[in-house]
Order: sequence, then structure tokens, then C-alpha cells
Amino acid sequence: MTDTDRQMEQRLERVILELLERRGPTATICPSDAARAVYEGDGDGWRVYMEPARCAARRLVEAGEVEITQAGHPVEPATARGPIRIRRTR
Repeated sequence: MTDTDRQMEQRLERVILELLERRGPTATICPSDAARAVYEGDGDGWRVYMEPARCAARRLVEAGEVEITQAGHPVEPATARGPIRIRRTR
């Protein structure tokens, strides 16, 4: 892993927490919100950051900062398939 990769991982984690901080305590975000926030171009190039954003969310789950949910219920990050939402740990 390069320094640039590590920096992007850390940036995505910060962006996820910042986006959640700007919303209400029970609000959720989609990983695409974080991917779009870090992308610095036009078009749909933000999509390359989707999996890194999901990985950042999983690291934040491990740190106890957030929960990953599906259909409004917390799920195990390792088993979550399909669309997910991220919210602050309750």
C-alpha cells in the first residue's frame, strides 16, 4: 500500500465522520456521499472511490465510531451485501 493509498483511506474516514457530524444524530449517509465528497473531478469518476469508502466505513465500525445498516438495522460489515447506510454508533 502506498502513502497515497493510506492518505485516501484516512481522508475517506474523516469525510464519513464529517458528513455524519453535519447531520442529525440518527441520520445516515451512503458510501457514495463520501466517494463524491473526495472526488475532485466532473462526471461519475467518484465511482472508483465506492469500494474504498465502504472499506473506510468498515474500519470505522471496528473503531466503534459508526454502524453499517441495511433496512435500518445494524449488520455485520463482513456479511453486508448490496446497498448499505452508515450512521453514528448508538
